[in-house]
Amino acid sequence: MRRFVVLGHRAITSADFKLDDLCGSTGRLDILLRCVNSAFFLSHAIRKDVEIALMLLGEPNPPKTVRIDGSEVKYLNPDERSTAALIRNALLQRGEGERKCSPGIYVSERDYREVLSNISKESRIFYLKEDGQDIRQVELGQDCTFVLGDDQDLTPEEEEILMDYEPTKVSLGPISYHADHCITLVNNELDRRAPRSG
Repeated sequence: MRRFVVLGHRAITSADFKLDDLCGSTGRLDILLRCVNSAFFLSHAIRKDVEIALMLLGEPNPPKTVRIDGSEVKYLNPDERSTAALIRNALLQRGEGERKCSPGIYVSERDYREVLSNISKESRIFYLKEDGQDIRQVELGQDCTFVLGDDQDLTPEEEEILMDYEPTKVSLGPISYHADHCITLVNNELDRRAPRSG
């Protein structure tokens, strides 16, 4: 299993947004939507061994965590608008704990520490950071989680929380990339290391 945790520092936490204005009205939720595409979509398939947790930390009711499980997800299409509609539907859900909104899509009020605590029980955590070790020189293992920010770096407080889980800091190269491109590069690296059948 490969997992991604993406912190959307300004991503809206209500369903009160327009699907035709994803850049302007959603606190850059559009960045997280592109991360979803990079995490799951292949040329003619969806990756079943991927999970992504989108941390929505913007107004009015943070935090909200939307988790998408590739082994269960349906109705996921490669356009940002339809993915935004699925997330908007998730944000309409009321209740306690983690709620299933549609196949493979869950929403909760779990905060960053809770998300990391749940993941760290079963997965090795990596922090994508420009000054980390070159990912090509790092042993990744079969079950790994990658933590990254949206268009903003993790805050010092977020980094401090992350360090409690003893992540390995890894770099994808000598320059900064967009968050969704980082996910594509990680998937490519893991694909190259995966045992080939036949």
